[in-house]
Amino acid sequence: MIRKLATLSALTVAINGLASTVAYADTDYHIDLTSPEHHSARVTTTFAEQSGDYVDVKMPAWRTGFYHILDLANGVRDFSATAENGAELRWKKIDKSTWRVFLDNAGDVTINYELYANQLGRRSRHIDDSHAYLDASAVFMYSEQSRQQPLQVSLDVPAGWRSVSGMAANGEHSFVAPNWDVLVDSPIETGVNELRKFAQNGRQYEVVFWGQGNYDVDKTVADIQKLVAEAGSIWSSYPFQRYVFMIHATSGAGGATEHKNSTIIQRPRDTFAERDDYLSFMSTTSHEFVHTWNVKAYRPDGLVPYDYQQENYTELLWIAEGSTSYFQDHLLLRAGIMEPQEYFANLAKDIERHRNKPGRKVMSVAQSSFEAWIDQSGDRAHNSSVNIYSEGELVSWLLDIELLKRSDGKVSYRDVHDALYQQFDADEQGFKPADVLAVLQQLTGQSWQDWWQQYVTSPADIDLDKLLADVGLKLIYGDDDGAQQVNLGWQTKAHDNGVQLTRVSRGEPAWQAGFTPDDIIVAIDGSRVTEKRLATLLAMKQPGDEIQVSFFRRDQLQQKTVTLGAKPKGKAKVIVNPDASAAERQRFEQWLGIDYPAADKDA
Repeated sequence: MIRKLATLSALTVAINGLASTVAYADTDYHIDLTSPEHHSARVTTTFAEQSGDYVDVKMPAWRTGFYHILDLANGVRDFSATAENGAELRWKKIDKSTWRVFLDNAGDVTINYELYANQLGRRSRHIDDSHAYLDASAVFMYSEQSRQQPLQVSLDVPAGWRSVSGMAANGEHSFVAPNWDVLVDSPIETGVNELRKFAQNGRQYEVVFWGQGNYDVDKTVADIQKLVAEAGSIWSSYPFQRYVFMIHATSGAGGATEHKNSTIIQRPRDTFAERDDYLSFMSTTSHEFVHTWNVKAYRPDGLVPYDYQQENYTELLWIAEGSTSYFQDHLLLRAGIMEPQEYFANLAKDIERHRNKPGRKVMSVAQSSFEAWIDQSGDRAHNSSVNIYSEGELVSWLLDIELLKRSDGKVSYRDVHDALYQQFDADEQGFKPADVLAVLQQLTGQSWQDWWQQYVTSPADIDLDKLLADVGLKLIYGDDDGAQQVNLGWQTKAHDNGVQLTRVSRGEPAWQAGFTPDDIIVAIDGSRVTEKRLATLLAMKQPGDEIQVSFFRRDQLQQKTVTLGAKPKGKAKVIVNPDASAAERQRFEQWLGIDYPAADKDA
């Protein structure tokens, strides 16, 4: 299939038509938020013309954008069901997320329940005396037989509240959608908030702020306006006519989630103003905006259509998330929001994270994608896994540069994503690994099977120094004099009796000696260890030295001998290579779409 702008126009007309003909909505959702102090609301839903012996109504087990089972039905209490004539209907809960309502006759069925909503950081549902954030997957139930039917959502809210959503509005606190899948991908922000609007290239944008914070509204909106203009550097069209950015300034919750026609971005309220904080916020904003195409307009086959009651498996989440991470700062660079040196600093962090993660030798991005639903954290994840974001970003970068090299700069990874956008409409069909390989061959006339096997389905052994050199950059440490410092391959935190190990890297000296997280280090070569003294004691040693480490495990004092390893001394830094060739400089510009920068005089 070929995506055409005419399809977008038709969809816009259809949605606008819904706004003027809500009397024909087959499902009516209503939520009473007039007593929000205790994080609760009352939800009433009427499903039109139900027939059969029963109807199953369900609350999703997860929400899009977060690939973990959340069991969202846990917020439901005091469930009841009535027939069109008001008579109570018998019901039974048949699994953790499904209520079976038994029908006496065909007709409308109304369900009613109390909803507890205090999951702000999950970005699923949150209600308090200042606002409500409502992701339909955690708020409104659905039935399979009504899932594709038109619907309306109305809210009763306290005085002074404003309601905003990516859905079409048909009232101050009322919205319509062509089906439940659009509703579930169009969260509602209602409450005391600040709203800004702007138009660009015929599309309408809204930016809504909830919560006091040290953000600059004017600067934020101006930079978002710059950001959205740059999407055309990747995709040939926009899949929306109206888009909403929702920004939460919180007391600690942070994160973000993409949706079909909007995004929600959360940060602690005092983490907007400093330059590093602001760039992090804008990178997140860009990430979620990229998702409007990569995931919401086209996505892997295992996620089409979404099955909200169980895990949705695919080996391509590294494209869905990692490639999105890859593109996010490219848009900021093109928009002039981020400077090249700031981008290089992020790149150096990514490289160091990759090199210091033993799991990169164990797990492929394909396996990481499939196992995202059961991914782990902590020491085990560090040593045995990679994640779809950071590793997927590096594999995307590798693929981008390889495309530029094989095509003499004529084809980039941006072209791959535009082709996926053109050929795979997420409302109808997802793409498989074979489809990505076919797109690569279409664009270059070459087979990519061997490359895919080496870097996608196998743990990726990426020559990052060569990757940097290909675009006229290089990685240095400190003063770039080759100096080394001792390395144990452990991470620690302060403990009352010394320092406690929190991580031990596979294959590094501490691992080889048999240390494990939770060991409490109390002395090195007989000298007492504290958090402050540890670095001092190790600075007196050289790579290759042996040290005697005294530690407690299971409350028993033990001792081990460790041979110290080596690692580069100083902070990693990506710089312009003063010896870069003309071809490498040109490839840099083809890669990022900005001028090749002047060499750093301080490097």
